[in-house]
Amino acid sequence: MDTIKKFEDFGSFRAEAAQGRAPGLAIGCVNWPCLFPHKPKVSVVVGHDGRNIFLHYKVSEQYTLARVTENNGPVWTDSCVEFFVSFDPTGYYNFEMTPIGTTLLGFRKERENPTHAPDSIIDSIERVPSLAREPFDEISGGQEWELSVRIPAASFFNHSIADLSGIVARANFYKCGDALTVPHYLSWKPIENHKPDFHLEQFFGDIIFE
Repeated sequence: MDTIKKFEDFGSFRAEAAQGRAPGLAIGCVNWPCLFPHKPKVSVVVGHDGRNIFLHYKVSEQYTLARVTENNGPVWTDSCVEFFVSFDPTGYYNFEMTPIGTTLLGFRKERENPTHAPDSIIDSIERVPSLAREPFDEISGGQEWELSVRIPAASFFNHSIADLSGIVARANFYKCGDALTVPHYLSWKPIENHKPDFHLEQFFGDIIFE
């Protein structure tokens, strides 16, 4: 079980994560090496303050794309980092975000028939992208980018979470890019499936909020 460290606030979390003083998780499992062997370098630092979950992604990749601008749009076709989390057997939330912070947020029991979050909830999620907020076509030749995210507990709209402290959950972290010149599908915890599918809760890992 991985422990999610508690921080005083988002600012202190970002400072430690950006300077490499907070340990990160490697998103480096190449689960389909015969089909999609490409492996960008990706990590995520995860923290919380009881009321919010904090994420700080670091990405180094050959191709970077950020065309999608609408909430709950097809962000997975861009360079995309993802956080899936389940608090109980009722289902799981999937947060999917591009280098410019465009976000998809859904709650679902399985891949099909999601309930997407309204704009008001997505707009409450603070996103700080290193590549600013303007969309762009694919950049090749190597790109490094970072994305800091503050997810309020109210974003988990199918639950009532007053304090994250002590909560045990199941989660996985991903990196993909369906429309890139060289697509890839990476995960934190390995996935044993015949084709790429991030929506498999049985391959989530256990986490506990300090």
